Amino acid sequence: MRWTLKRVAEAMAGKPGPGVDPVARLAGVSIDSRTIRPGELFIAIHGPRHDGHDFVADVLESGALAAVVAEPVVSRYAGWQQDRCITVPETLGALHDLARAVRKDWGKKICGITGSVGKTTTKEILAALLGTKLQVLRSEGNFNNEYGLPLTIFRLEDTHDAAVLEMGMSFPGELKRLAAIAQPDVAIETRVAPAHLMNFSSVEEIALAKQELVEGLNGKDSLAVLNADDPRVAAMASAAPGRVVFYGVDKPAEYRAEEIENRGALGSTFTLIHKNQRTRMEMSLPGRHVVWNALAAVAAASEWGIGAEEARNVLPNLRTPSMRGELIRFTNGFALINDAYNSSPAALQAMCGLLAATPGFQRRILAAGEMRELGPLSAQLHREGGQFAARTGIDFVVGVQGDAAQLVEGAVAEGIPRVQTKFFDKPEGAAEFLGGFVKPGDLLLVKGSRSVKMERIVEALLGRFAPADAGRKAGVDHH
Repeated sequence: MRWTLKRVAEAMAGKPGPGVDPVARLAGVSIDSRTIRPGELFIAIHGPRHDGHDFVADVLESGALAAVVAEPVVSRYAGWQQDRCITVPETLGALHDLARAVRKDWGKKICGITGSVGKTTTKEILAALLGTKLQVLRSEGNFNNEYGLPLTIFRLEDTHDAAVLEMGMSFPGELKRLAAIAQPDVAIETRVAPAHLMNFSSVEEIALAKQELVEGLNGKDSLAVLNADDPRVAAMASAAPGRVVFYGVDKPAEYRAEEIENRGALGSTFTLIHKNQRTRMEMSLPGRHVVWNALAAVAAASEWGIGAEEARNVLPNLRTPSMRGELIRFTNGFALINDAYNSSPAALQAMCGLLAATPGFQRRILAAGEMRELGPLSAQLHREGGQFAARTGIDFVVGVQGDAAQLVEGAVAEGIPRVQTKFFDKPEGAAEFLGGFVKPGDLLLVKGSRSVKMERIVEALLGRFAPADAGRKAGVDHH
């Protein structure tokens, strides 16, 4: 991003101070005073924990080109170098306005991806497919909200041919705002499932909020890529302003998978069917549920003229980000699936199915941390998760923290002997137990919401046992 400060001020309807050089060009945009670099623009956001206005003087001294500040609070900060500030009515709105202007100026196609599960998997597959022929910008980490999405857009360069943006949602109206910023030409909807129920009264309300991405597509030439096997997602077709294409396994769809061979954490194979053409695909990513993510990505990639042949070459070689389904083997003969990045009821069920389907192991152990943000239904959804785990044939269940105790109770109610369950208030207790419990032939799944810090179990086991690095394999996000 090489915009001048004059263009920046115009895009956000700001008033530059006398010390703002109108022809100075930005090296980038930041909202984090700790990582600001010389030549960047700092936008002072009033966040949930910190107010960026408190750090304006520091960032200007550190070499920031200028700072964007809110007019209502300027008078409280007499010590600022206010001549080097661009004053706006409200800084989060200014961040969004600037991102919208940058996106419009860049002018090429963007795909937005949302859903209760599988967003990151689908994003990574699509970016890899497009990357076979194009220069692609994709969201990184958790930059998928009203702060992270604009920062990703600021990384767009003229050399980029396409962008793939993950879009998260915790409240109604959030995706509407994100779509208004990104103006996506393609939208992928993965699944609608219970998540963030603290902020919604029902799964139907979640579906309506997810639909905001489809409604926000960029006109009649846009493309909505919808999961035919999820009735709530399929129903979004009526909200699409442009074309619609379906993908799925069980229902009729333009992009369909048949002859699925599920090898659990070891990956899967399937036959892709599109326009009467059949292509056998092999995936290193773990779990049958990832087939849907691959279908969605292939369907979206068609908008850039990329299809089955590229997918056949890309899918076997995909690898995982940290804590998102990685299979780690240990020299003493047991293995674990590290999926500790996050969790939800649908994601937990998918990973239990993966745990049960992985061949070559004698005992299958689930270490499940509490799933957060489930509201009044939390205890019930945890019990149902434990019941599902028992039905898939898992041998031992370890619950960690809060309502994960209900998950253990659900497993017992469904037939797992209580002596084959444990509950711990903290992951450290579970880690100590599992370190003395696992033996050769075991496969352990570690999963839980981000704030439960289930990765501490993985770290403890890696500190206690030697990993067989050559045996590490791939996966991606399942939440």
